[in-house]
Amino acid sequence: MSLAAIVGRPNVGKSTLFNRLVGRRQAIVDSTAGTTRDRHYGKTDWNGKEFSIIDTGGYTVNSEDIFEDEIRRQVILAIEEADVILFLVEVATGITDLDMMMADMLRRSSKKVLLVCNKVDNNDQIYASHEFYSLGLGTPYCISSMSGSGTGDLMDAILEALPADVRSDEEEDLPHITIVGRPNVGKSSMTNALLGQERNIVTSIAGTTRDSIHTRYNKYGMDFYLVDTAGMRKKGKTMEDLEFYSVMRSIRAIEESDVCILMLDAQQGLESQDLNIHNLIVRNRKGCVIVVNKWDLIEKESNTMKEWREFLEKRLAPFNDIPIIFTSVLNKQRILDVLQTAIRVHQSRKRRIATSELNEYFLPIIENWPPPATKGKYIKIKYVTQLPTPTPQFAFFVNLPQYIKEPYRRFLENKLREQWDFSGVPIQIYFRQK
Repeated sequence: MSLAAIVGRPNVGKSTLFNRLVGRRQAIVDSTAGTTRDRHYGKTDWNGKEFSIIDTGGYTVNSEDIFEDEIRRQVILAIEEADVILFLVEVATGITDLDMMMADMLRRSSKKVLLVCNKVDNNDQIYASHEFYSLGLGTPYCISSMSGSGTGDLMDAILEALPADVRSDEEEDLPHITIVGRPNVGKSSMTNALLGQERNIVTSIAGTTRDSIHTRYNKYGMDFYLVDTAGMRKKGKTMEDLEFYSVMRSIRAIEESDVCILMLDAQQGLESQDLNIHNLIVRNRKGCVIVVNKWDLIEKESNTMKEWREFLEKRLAPFNDIPIIFTSVLNKQRILDVLQTAIRVHQSRKRRIATSELNEYFLPIIENWPPPATKGKYIKIKYVTQLPTPTPQFAFFVNLPQYIKEPYRRFLENKLREQWDFSGVPIQIYFRQK
């Protein structure tokens, strides 16, 4: 799919324009310079043609931002990757040294560049935009990304500049695999290691990633979207607005995912916030794979991995049928196992079992181990079927559903998991009146 990248110095409105073009508030917008750090992708369509938009961090030099070098490198990668560059400038500020520096860099590139003059809200500002002709990048497109003024003409120009083979890919059915966890457990490092490129900025500072970063992965016979998210701290520790919005984006990424890779730090173990994130995954009925990262930093004995696995399963009970993988992202140890396991969980989550097969398996079990009688009344289960839902849900038809207790529900779920591979997939069981 063709790509258009939005570039420019900090605070000219790149993320606001990005949100305007993709039609949703996907990127975090704040008056703080340097809010956007990684490359941020979104899809849009215009006149029946679909293409991707990349939002980038503000290009700057000699600033106080400790992420300056990494942000600048992400901008350069976006320019290399894109088919069309939207160079965003701000009419009120006029031409700055950074604008001149970026214009010089873009003129040297072989890419098609559209000069976009933002925050043009009246006719006087349209006249003021004429000074940008001196950048040598052609006629500026005057827009207001806040109100949407002029963005229609800009979209027409983007379509005209994109390669002729712009078309919609059938990508909507691809699974979304989301990497989640607390800050500094190695989520962005895992994403970069899997993709084989420095896709996301990685530092030892908590909160480096702010937006949820989508990337398509198409290697080794696997095709899906890989989503890196911001670290999720406890509510009481979320100090600033930017981090609050980052956590909200992470929660939304979980809600829109198919499988979540929950990363833990082997040095810190399983903390209460990890359990909160796990509960959020289960409540949303998403597949789950647990990855214990930084395994190379742990002193090991003969049964260390077995003891860790037993400890995690005990803490995650009752939903403890979850694949657990011990990795070192730094050493690229078992990272491909993580993807293969996530794909297997996704396939299990879509599994459909024939009604005849379910009854053939369950009715003899129920006859040998029937539900305990309650108040002198015998409970009889006559029939079981899988419901036509996106996630595995099963209905057992019974004469007295109100008398079946939770232990028997767990018994049936365990029998179901023994027969069919639902590892990492939450299962719902309902008892209905026969």
